[in-house]
Amino acid sequence: MQSQLPHHVPTPTLHFLCGKIGAGKSTLAAQLASQPRTLLISEDAWLAALYPGEILDVADYGRCASRLRNALASHVVALVHAGLSVVLDFPANTRRSREWLRQVAQAAGCGHQLHFLDLPDAVCKARLRARNASGTHPFNTSEAQYDAITAYFVAPAQDEGFEIVRHG
Repeated sequence: MQSQLPHHVPTPTLHFLCGKIGAGKSTLAAQLASQPRTLLISEDAWLAALYPGEILDVADYGRCASRLRNALASHVVALVHAGLSVVLDFPANTRRSREWLRQVAQAAGCGHQLHFLDLPDAVCKARLRARNASGTHPFNTSEAQYDAITAYFVAPAQDEGFEIVRHG
């Protein structure tokens, strides 16, 4: 019996997301992950499951997110080597966080896209208020927390070595 040739399997790609809170990163991540052979890994979902009630400020977030990144890096590389594209719904909002993502992409040896959701603060804050009111997100973020976290935000630059896809 003759074996059938497999249909064309797309080359795995890593998708990264950059944008302020409320910019639509998770919404875009879900859209990207709806493609065949694509897996979504959500930082918020993992942090909420692993550290319930423990993330109360930016320092807590930094500590817990660092642990999560350390645990997932080799797993993401293994997923890509297994032929899957991966959408990392992790905020690529600082040069340091993007450096980690670039290292994962290099270790995976695959293409990547950095999706930059470039929206004004007023739009992001309005979306944040709506998200908080809906109760559908694992974390409730105040406008004061938005301002504190956004103070760390740095837009991506071409010299960082990413294929940047701008949205917004």
